[in-house]
Amino acid sequence: MADKNIVIIGAGFAGVHAAKKLAKKYKKDDSVTITLIDKHSYSTMMTELHEVATHRVEPDAIRFDLHKLFGRSKVRLVTDKVTQIDREQKTVITESGKFSYDYLILGIGGEPNDFGTPGVREHGFTLLSWEDAVTLRTHIERMVREGAAELDPEKRRAMLTFAICGSGFTGVEMIGELLEWKRRLARVNRLNEDEISLYLVEAVPTILNMLDRKDANKAEGYMVRKGIQILKSSPIVEVKNDRIVLKSGQELPTYTLIWTAGVRANSDAKAFGLASARAGRLKVNEYMEAEGQENIYVVGDLSYYEDGGKPTPQIVEAAEQTAGTAANNIIAAISGGEKTAFKGNYHGVMVSIGARYGVANIKGMHLSGFFANFMKHMVNLFYLFTIRSGYYLFQYVMHEFFHTRDKRNIFRDLPSRYGNVLWSLPLRVFVGAFWLVEAFSKIWGASVWDKATSSWSNVYMLFRGIGKDSWFVGNSVKMPFSWLQTATSGASQSAGDTASAASQFGTPILHKMPGWFEWIMRILLPNAGFAVFMQRLMLFIELGIGLAIMFGLFTWLCSAASAGFIVMFFFTAMLGWGDVWVFPASIALLNGAGRTVGFDYWVVPLLQKWFGRLWYGRSKSVYKDEK
Repeated sequence: MADKNIVIIGAGFAGVHAAKKLAKKYKKDDSVTITLIDKHSYSTMMTELHEVATHRVEPDAIRFDLHKLFGRSKVRLVTDKVTQIDREQKTVITESGKFSYDYLILGIGGEPNDFGTPGVREHGFTLLSWEDAVTLRTHIERMVREGAAELDPEKRRAMLTFAICGSGFTGVEMIGELLEWKRRLARVNRLNEDEISLYLVEAVPTILNMLDRKDANKAEGYMVRKGIQILKSSPIVEVKNDRIVLKSGQELPTYTLIWTAGVRANSDAKAFGLASARAGRLKVNEYMEAEGQENIYVVGDLSYYEDGGKPTPQIVEAAEQTAGTAANNIIAAISGGEKTAFKGNYHGVMVSIGARYGVANIKGMHLSGFFANFMKHMVNLFYLFTIRSGYYLFQYVMHEFFHTRDKRNIFRDLPSRYGNVLWSLPLRVFVGAFWLVEAFSKIWGASVWDKATSSWSNVYMLFRGIGKDSWFVGNSVKMPFSWLQTATSGASQSAGDTASAASQFGTPILHKMPGWFEWIMRILLPNAGFAVFMQRLMLFIELGIGLAIMFGLFTWLCSAASAGFIVMFFFTAMLGWGDVWVFPASIALLNGAGRTVGFDYWVVPLLQKWFGRLWYGRSKSVYKDEK
């Protein structure tokens, strides 16, 4: 098979999905090259732009470095802007290079559609890129800050009024986040919260028209109850610096108009010379091939295909499914097989109105409130799982559930980790000391250890040597497991020794091991000889856990191990009530307790940096891979 070059333009949802699918298929096939070109060195999680724009999460939370997504795959990354496609020579021309292709996927997405409304470009704000979100966030903070100090009441009112045009997903989610953010904005700037006004402006008589009316009405009712003013049947005909003008002639004084009323194809697509349809989207057939072209595929928001009489919706599921269709047909062309026709299969729609409320329709199952937003998080986590990004999946969980403020998550900040872990230091030292005592008592033997620690005058006994019941010497099994005590090998111990070993653990909570756990232990400790080896190893494990927790080194892993061992001791009927406290204490130390007055302060960031570079390589602002 001759070498084949696949070039993908655009690293949005569709482009990333296609690249991942093709890279997996041809992972070990050196005859196939895959090049992903984007003007940015990162992919943006577009569905979460409103969270950045309203300071719910930090900007980097939704910006996924392409090297972390593709660094260990065969995908070649190029940061550049495509200026032209030479279809005769099968060449993609960028501002700084040329790339030959056998198969081309176009997925450069869309851009805001202002429908020619005067003043939108000059005075309005859009929310369709990472840069838009950061710019809008800065502007809103400045408006509230300056508005709070403004003495002219009319100008002050206009500066503290925020209007969103469009009641689709983006508009409603943006105003929902503003609703929750305005409490902090008001508090920081010493304002009454009611002084900040929010308007949702819609040209047609209803809002959220992608939902059925029952769900849309729930969302509308929630927004109205929270003080959001909804202006329906109110097309905006002009945007000025300090006001917006409605078709009715009404004027709404505001310095902030956020335009989310529509999306059209990326204007860069005009240079490709391909047939277009409504809103500039490029026409494709059922195989996602550009109309009249061979080996050129169009995916995501850029593609226009009527599925069941309606154009494919501009949503994430459609983007991924069009990309999957294109990738499957390229695979069929290279490796042989039948072409696959596109058939949209959408699982539902959902919209969040802030972090704590939302509405959703999942395959006919109607959800609202907590459950709707919980489902949205599950969908986002599933997306990150499908693109095989464990790193960003973990980061998503952290910034959505553990790094929030002002109760801006579905759990109202109950799991938030913002707190002073210094207060965990005494607990950390105490848990570490517990494991050191456990290890020392086994090293010296219970008989010597108990006497030596009974009073300060007996400490000298620790320097006279270890006792006969030490776990460190001898070949006696110290664990009171019946199948080991009846062994006939030289490693067995007397009945008296068995009773002594059992008494070392105090009165156990369970009088005997559950049958299922005994079955596991019999597999792990099949005979006395191996048990003797494991109990000696256990000494070093307990000693290591104790020292590590006490000095704050690898505290998370060691605390998890501590909790795990307590569970194991419980099921082996070796745990007494006096030691149960170690389990919840170990769980509590999973809060990053080693970062304060501990070695984790230096070691963990160093390892994160070292392993990150080893696994992903060094992140760059511009990629020019030579794979």
